[in-house]
Amino acid sequence: MHGVEEVSRLLDILGNRNRRRIIELLRQKPCFVTEISDTLTLSPKAVIEHLQMMEREMILSCQIDERRRKYYYLANDILVDVSLQRMQSSMVMREQAEQNVEGEHLRKSIAMFGQMIRAQDQLLNTLENLGHDIETKFSDIARNHKDLFRGEREFTVLIALSHESLTFADLADATKCPPDELAEILKRFEKNGIVKRVKDQYAL
Repeated sequence: MHGVEEVSRLLDILGNRNRRRIIELLRQKPCFVTEISDTLTLSPKAVIEHLQMMEREMILSCQIDERRRKYYYLANDILVDVSLQRMQSSMVMREQAEQNVEGEHLRKSIAMFGQMIRAQDQLLNTLENLGHDIETKFSDIARNHKDLFRGEREFTVLIALSHESLTFADLADATKCPPDELAEILKRFEKNGIVKRVKDQYAL
C-alpha cells in the first residue's frame, strides 16, 4: 500500500482491535477459522467477516488443504510504523520545501530592498550634484548677462518657464509679477531668443 487512500483504508482496518489481534495471530502461523475463533474467543461469524475484509484488501490470503479446510495466512505483512514514518517524512519534506520557498522569497525581497536603497543613494547624490550645477549656472548667468537679468523677477520668469510652457496669465500667476513688468521681461527675452511664443504659450 503506497497511496494516501490506501493508507487511509489500512488505518481503518487496523482501527479495529480484533482485526489487529487476528493479524498478530497470523503473523505467528497460518490458522483456520476455528483456530482463530477459539484462540481469540470470537464468534466464527465475526472472524469470517474480519477475514473477508482483510482478504479484499489483499492483506490476507487463504488456501484449502487436502481435508478441504480453509486456512488463512498473511499475504502482505503490515509495518504501520514504516508507513507512518514515510507520511511523516513527506510532511517534513513538504514543510522544509515551503520554508525554503519562504526563505528564498525573503532573500529576494531583501536583495531588492538593498538595490532600491542604493539606487536612492545614487539618485540623491545625482540630485545634490545637479543642485550644485544649477546654482553655478545661475551665478554665471547673473554675472555675465546683467543687461537681461536685472533683478529677481527675470530669474523667477526663467525658472517658471524651465518647468513647463505657460500662458501669459499662468505665468503672471506663477511669478506674481505685475502684467506690465512681465510683458517687458518677455519682450526682452523674445528679442534675445531666450523665449519663444507658440500660440498663446511661452516656452524656453
